[in-house]
Amino acid sequence: MTDLFSHIDPLYVLSGVLVGALVGFTGVGGGSLMTPLLILVFGIHPASAVGTDLLYAAATKTAGTAVHGWNKTIDWKIVGKLALGSVPMTVLTVLALYYMGVDSKATQSVITKTLGVALLATAVLLFARKPLMAWYDRKIGEPDPRLVTRLTVLTGAVLGVLVTISSVGAGAIGVTALVMLYPKMPAQRIVGSDIAHAVPLTLLAGLGHSILGTIDLHLLVSLLCGSLPAIVIASIASARTSDTVVRVALGLVLLAVCARFWFL
Repeated sequence: MTDLFSHIDPLYVLSGVLVGALVGFTGVGGGSLMTPLLILVFGIHPASAVGTDLLYAAATKTAGTAVHGWNKTIDWKIVGKLALGSVPMTVLTVLALYYMGVDSKATQSVITKTLGVALLATAVLLFARKPLMAWYDRKIGEPDPRLVTRLTVLTGAVLGVLVTISSVGAGAIGVTALVMLYPKMPAQRIVGSDIAHAVPLTLLAGLGHSILGTIDLHLLVSLLCGSLPAIVIASIASARTSDTVVRVALGLVLLAVCARFWFL
């Protein structure tokens, strides 16, 4: 344990601070910025970047789940429906990565291309969430409860595959899907339920990656040393700060990073 803390890298800690603060302000940006940062700036192998970021997300979102649980802003029925889809698909995706060979060029290509798609979807949703919600409300309204249940499970399944391969999507994509499916639910419960579901999803996917040998524990500890205090401080400050400019900037950055991944 002491050996892990003796290898803390200040640059990784700083990265954890920056991403943690962004997540604290906006609620998104963890996987969508941390994984590209590790790959493009620090030259971490894509599989190791994804695997490490998954456990990083599980640790940070556990704290968020505790806060939302204390405030009773989690709908555990929704969390269960999402997990019904995400858990089996996460296991199947990990098995697929195992049989493909996590260090193979094919796997690396799948990870980077999927990451590019996930980043593009996240950026689009950051820019277009409000008009998309307005269009959905006009054209569709509140769907049938039985259909909502099936679509919630399907959403979990899609997130299971996407997050396991790229570590991106549990935030912006998950929240947007839940807002569409549960338009009358308070925003705090939507966010709380999405964060709570992200914990077992990222933890299970991260453990799967650890079996594949793609976790860098020294990197993980350095990131958490920066992100955990930053998330707490930024979460407190976010109540007094508008996040509109931050979201637009994040969307522009994600579009640029997405283009970079498609040409790797």
